[in-house]
Amino acid sequence: MPKSADNVSKRRRILPLCILAGTLAVFAFGRMMRHAEPDPLPGFPRLILWAWETPEDLRFLNPRATGVAFLSRTIRWRDGNVESRPRLQPLRVPPETPLIGVVRLETAHGAPPPSAGIAAEIAKTAMLPGVRALQVDFDARLSERAWYRQMLGNLRQTLPPSTPLEITALASWCQRDDWMAGLPVADAVPMLFRMGAGEEYHGSDFQDSLCRASVGVSTDELPRIIPRGRRLFVFHPKPWTEDTYQGALQLPRRRQ
Repeated sequence: MPKSADNVSKRRRILPLCILAGTLAVFAFGRMMRHAEPDPLPGFPRLILWAWETPEDLRFLNPRATGVAFLSRTIRWRDGNVESRPRLQPLRVPPETPLIGVVRLETAHGAPPPSAGIAAEIAKTAMLPGVRALQVDFDARLSERAWYRQMLGNLRQTLPPSTPLEITALASWCQRDDWMAGLPVADAVPMLFRMGAGEEYHGSDFQDSLCRASVGVSTDELPRIIPRGRRLFVFHPKPWTEDTYQGALQLPRRRQ
């Protein structure tokens, strides 16, 4: 066969392979885009520090690399009596820091109060300067789940559509329970520390899709495995210092 004819034959064999490779690449990209979940906290960094009820001076952090989820209000009820207490401790952050207002719910005895009233109290946090998202922290018992769902629905209707709403979640809610299906929240942060009886995490992915965007850890109780590809919420049992912040910045490197 002449050399020129041989080259034409080779090109004829290669061309279908190139077309096939391109088609497979487009198909794979399309599948990736279809399965990619939208970021529940658009514009927020991948590292968020929890600032609880202690005086916190976080002016040393880099607001482009780190956000702050601060306890803004604690709401307690007992036998029909409701106490709603705003944050009493100072919080200092760089002016550009993305902020998440966290509202902690605590219950003792008796039925929960009307959900609309609690939702209205939580919504006050959205009016605080710099707050761009809300997080509700409530370890709802089995008997409180229906109430919690209703309250979150009331809260979502009260907030501006542009304000992300998320919750913290027990690990069991994410792994072997489907009660969160349909909750009007963008994100559920599984708490991989201070886990009580029946709560455990072995490194497998979470069953509930709400729990696959973020994860919560503590500096004094780090899990053996920190899942990859998650926004990391980090708790510190004492006031944050520049040294403990630098340690938190290294945590993504521990991910498995």
